[in-house]
Amino acid sequence: MQERFVNQARTKWMEGTGKESDIVISSRVRLARNLCAVPFPHGAKEEQLQGVVREVEQAINDPQVQQASAGLVSVDLQDLNPLDRAVLVDKHLISPQHAEETRGKGLVLSPDEAVSVLINEEDHLRVQCIFPGLQLEEAWALASRIDDVLESKLDFAFDEKLGYLTACPTNVGTGLRASVMMHLPALVLTNQATRALASLSQLGMTVRGLYGEGTEATGNLFQISNQVTLGRSEEEIISNLMVIATQLIDHERMARQVLLKETKDQLEDRVCRAFGTLAHARIMTTNEAMTLLSNVRLGIDLGIIKGISPRVLNEMLVLTRPAFLQKMAGRELSAFERDVQRASLIRERFRMEE
Repeated sequence: MQERFVNQARTKWMEGTGKESDIVISSRVRLARNLCAVPFPHGAKEEQLQGVVREVEQAINDPQVQQASAGLVSVDLQDLNPLDRAVLVDKHLISPQHAEETRGKGLVLSPDEAVSVLINEEDHLRVQCIFPGLQLEEAWALASRIDDVLESKLDFAFDEKLGYLTACPTNVGTGLRASVMMHLPALVLTNQATRALASLSQLGMTVRGLYGEGTEATGNLFQISNQVTLGRSEEEIISNLMVIATQLIDHERMARQVLLKETKDQLEDRVCRAFGTLAHARIMTTNEAMTLLSNVRLGIDLGIIKGISPRVLNEMLVLTRPAFLQKMAGRELSAFERDVQRASLIRERFRMEE
């Protein structure tokens, strides 16, 4: 099972199913929790962190928790080499921070990879659920169910006034961070994205790139999430994000129609040139691939390109990353070798689809 998690690129959030899946790639809900009487991970000794790992894994193996979570499986991070851990980062199953140093850390995954529990990252527990499309309520329902059964086995740090206590003050309260990963190429092409996304901070939201904090938006992919948890209920956080996501979806759809109506020839040329390049290029950088894949995905969603599943483009987000290219090659590759391998992989996948 552990080998499958790092050898297989496909994961739950790539399925291309769920509501509004032509614009919303995935929905994620993450809960931060800490154990009482143990310092936060950044201030704990290694033996204390190891004790947290044992306590959490024991709770997760409880039959009641297993039933609620569809069979969580422990993954020994120390058995994985840096490349394997990088693959898990690319699949959004762990954070870059969790992949750097494995001592005193743990990981638990569900067989379909919709659920991941990071042990001793920034907090003692990070319970994460990722679903394809706009399924925030469904992701929250699963995360809440797992949280409830874990809380029946573990003593979480909780204050009657403040709520759940977390390492980062912005997570205090519910400890909930919800996010949607959205593909917004039409808003970018019509020069509306900057204005639309800049206004979100006034609504308590933040905008990040594909891999969260500290990453830039590439391939017209934007991650929208709540900024604050204190003083707001879980339902309010989910509801607010749903409203904002729905508004962005409406704006993106209108922008797509404007492109089709006013600049159809230019749009079709952009899409078809991108497809031709991806189908025939021999060298392809990561950023170039992301840009061209975004154009092709837009063409698929608008019916300009037929016969290729949008799911394939979701998979390419992981397949074309440096870590997975090297995993498939079975060795470390130079930057140029990765660019050659990336182009070859894309050509092959397009031929398979055709």
